[in-house]
Amino acid sequence: MPRTRVHNLNISLDGYAAGEHVTFDNPIGGAERLFGWFDGRVIHGVDQVDAPVTLDRALTSLWSQGIGAEIMGRRKFGPQDGAWPDDGWRGWWGDEPPFRTPVFVMTHHPHPTIDFPNGTSFRFVDAAPHEVLRLAQEAANGGDVRIGGGPSTVRQFLQADLIDFMHLVIVPITLGRGVSLWEGLSGFEDRFTIETVTSPSGLTHQLWNRKDRD
Repeated sequence: MPRTRVHNLNISLDGYAAGEHVTFDNPIGGAERLFGWFDGRVIHGVDQVDAPVTLDRALTSLWSQGIGAEIMGRRKFGPQDGAWPDDGWRGWWGDEPPFRTPVFVMTHHPHPTIDFPNGTSFRFVDAAPHEVLRLAQEAANGGDVRIGGGPSTVRQFLQADLIDFMHLVIVPITLGRGVSLWEGLSGFEDRFTIETVTSPSGLTHQLWNRKDRD
């Protein structure tokens, strides 16, 4: 049965997974230290880059395996607020976004679909998590759906009990401020089995698998 998955969600020791103020010049919004370890090329597989296969690389490369569609929040797509400006913005990723699947961007403002030759298409939807997930599952053609972030979007899907698997990467830093993954969540960890492994790099990987629903 297809699953709803979260992958490679970097989180600080004090629970923050993104910065507060995203701009064109500052896309991480003040949380750059969460990503200093990450080589984004490995998300397509450990065989894509001439480097040792480490625990970090092996777990990170699961990002693309079996995925048929992604859901992301508006802030992951771009820094704009309110109605979409006519500025030609096509996302942070240039002419070859790494997704290569339909991507559903959650927003309250309409926007035309953006298609790329490599199979990525950004589709903009104004709907609750259950409905967005239904649309993504239809587009995934039997593949899994990845909840791509940011943390506020992941939190919405956790609150709606729609997450089947979650890979968190706990980075050994404190930020003191930002967007918290855990804000307003309490007790939901009882729904999951949680495996934890620490790599020689100092990163801690947590694998959350949803228990069978009654």
